[in-house]
Amino acid sequence: MTQAERDELNRWLEDIYEKAVELGLNPFPIHFEVVPAHVIYELGAYGLPARFSHWTFGRDYHRMKTSYEYNISRIYEIIFNTDPAQAFLLESNSMLSHKLVAAHCYGHSDFFRNSACFETTDRSMIERARLHAERIRRYENEHGPEVVERFLDAVLSVQEHLDPARKTRDAEPEPQKESPPVPGPYDDILYIVEKKPEPPPKERRIPEEPEKDLLLFLRDYARDLEPWQRDCLEIVRDEMAYFLPQIRTKIMNEGWASYWHEKILEALPLTSEEQLEFRKMHSSVLSPGARMHLNPYYIGYQLFKDIERRWNGEPDEEGEFEEDWLGEQLQRPIGQGRERIFQVRREDDDQSFLRKYLTERLVRRMDLFTYRLEERNGEFVWVVQETDWRKVRDALVAQMTNLGAPYVTVEDGDFERRGELLLLHHYDGRPLDYDYTVRTLRNLVYIWGRPVHIETVANDESIRISCDGENITQTSI
Repeated sequence: MTQAERDELNRWLEDIYEKAVELGLNPFPIHFEVVPAHVIYELGAYGLPARFSHWTFGRDYHRMKTSYEYNISRIYEIIFNTDPAQAFLLESNSMLSHKLVAAHCYGHSDFFRNSACFETTDRSMIERARLHAERIRRYENEHGPEVVERFLDAVLSVQEHLDPARKTRDAEPEPQKESPPVPGPYDDILYIVEKKPEPPPKERRIPEEPEKDLLLFLRDYARDLEPWQRDCLEIVRDEMAYFLPQIRTKIMNEGWASYWHEKILEALPLTSEEQLEFRKMHSSVLSPGARMHLNPYYIGYQLFKDIERRWNGEPDEEGEFEEDWLGEQLQRPIGQGRERIFQVRREDDDQSFLRKYLTERLVRRMDLFTYRLEERNGEFVWVVQETDWRKVRDALVAQMTNLGAPYVTVEDGDFERRGELLLLHHYDGRPLDYDYTVRTLRNLVYIWGRPVHIETVANDESIRISCDGENITQTSI
């Protein structure tokens, strides 16, 4: 990019920021950098600048790079939730692309700043990630890169199992010592009163209540871990807590940014050629996507547009008004659409967003359905399973529970008094993937240092899968 182009882009960035604020957004200021494709894909793969190295990040980088080189897909921008926010633009993009992407970034930044899901986010995570990487490099020098990588492999396999509300395990209060009784005037006649036996000490259970935060439990209670390993658990947990709100609001965040990049660019003085290029790009970003891979930009954008229409009291594309389940026309204050979408942006995450606002008309218009893999004539094919709009909506919502990972809690850290670990899978109708479960159990044995068990349901039967690191056994319970 020439200096003249950079100067032009800087002028447009100022205009876009002013227009975003004029339209009602309240974003963090954004520091933009224009970088080559390999930097964009490195940032996309690692998730944070200067993050610690791991082979899975390199794998993701090469996947993204290959998709870009074969024109399968491309990332136009990366933005990080900091104050001020940091955004990176792809240098091979046109000037109009930079304008659209910058407007999109201001939508993201407004979401980061004002969504309740991001209230506890550490806005200095980029610097913290750099310090994390330095500590892990030191551990690699001290213990060997293969040893550290093997431990990180195990920890990353369960990184979704944390409770972000838990900053640290509460310190247990010190037991209070009983004061000796003060002698009284009637001690000589009360000696005949038989002293009641003290109740036996209450059996202590670890954890005392089922524990959702597996990473924190492992950090605090795995007996054989060295300090550097406990620190690695804390590092992975800390960074996963930063990513968690972004995962929980992927549809809303992308829909919100897409809604506002359209509004901002419509308000800018674009030439007729730029208008045409903008509409082509906008349509590409909001394409419905493949049948089995929904586009979060498309879903989120359509829901925000529909909420605004309904709360403005406007009819749908067919000229009809929404009706509730009782068949009565809904009565809402007219002209509240913009106010309503700002409220939704503030209060909801993807699960509540879809549960409350994905209507029958939207499911039908977006042609959403569920599907299953079925064997036909010796071949496995995908077939439509369900088209009922409520079941489709509920299936989408269910997929987002616990980031799409099975909901598992720690039930006993001293199972059968052998120091073994017992986990419980809270079965919701979706069985565990057996092969994945076995691999994960072996990783947990590596961290815990003793056998690990998980109780679940398979084929309508309660079972326990046990692993001692090598052998896998399954028993009915």
